[in-house]
Amino acid sequence: MHPIEHLRFVARATGADAGLLVQEAAQALAVFDRDPAALVTACRRLLTRQPGVGPLWWMASRLVTAGDARDAARSVVDDLADDRTARELSHALPGGATVAIAGWPDLAVAALRRRGDVSVVVVDVEGQGHGAVRSLERVDVEAEAVDAARLAGVVEGADVVLVEAGAVGSAAALTDIGSLSLAAVARATGTPVWLVAGMGRALPDVVWNELVDRVVDPDALPWTADHEVVGLGLVDRVVGWSGPVDPDGVGTLLAGAGVVPSAPELLVPLR
Repeated sequence: MHPIEHLRFVARATGADAGLLVQEAAQALAVFDRDPAALVTACRRLLTRQPGVGPLWWMASRLVTAGDARDAARSVVDDLADDRTARELSHALPGGATVAIAGWPDLAVAALRRRGDVSVVVVDVEGQGHGAVRSLERVDVEAEAVDAARLAGVVEGADVVLVEAGAVGSAAALTDIGSLSLAAVARATGTPVWLVAGMGRALPDVVWNELVDRVVDPDALPWTADHEVVGLGLVDRVVGWSGPVDPDGVGTLLAGAGVVPSAPELLVPLR
């Protein structure tokens, strides 16, 4: 597939793993390494079509601010391949724990697949829960899908609730639907909530605010939304590529490879 057609395919993709989506986008965008103006336009077009994927903002910012976009694209792919978030989460989970998740959070499921000594209860969201269960059972992790009507009981019986961020700002995270209910019930029942935030998902507030403005339509009916905003006040721990931190330590996730360079030209949406 020609890189331009590949980029169009990425822009239209729905429900894809964020890491894979960003890697493919970075490789497609590298074709513009000798045309900075076209690179910015292509990145803006991609972010207009996929505004809720935090790592796309991280990747695009790195490419448009780099002296060599092709080299930056390789670095992005390498950093995503080296993302230790699933490994750190797997190590941090207590032995023998009952873990509750909603839907099919990619990084959380990848971490749970490493742990044969935990049991997982998956709140089924839009039919994704059964797929997550099958993925876990294939590696002999005990898992069960439960209807969303039983969410309160699931959370009360869990030792840890995991919610996964598509993007994280200093005070809140953007998640798939089902996560806010999970976190809110967990706070009410006293069950710890861990937010999973992989490489490229922690964003500076200027980028976070633009992302939320594009994703959250204040005029739309709330129950039609594809994403939810979960305040970090509902979160006990944030697990990223450097391990667990307190919610007020989210800024540490911006260190090293996770840093998002300033690229104000990306904050102007295409009309």
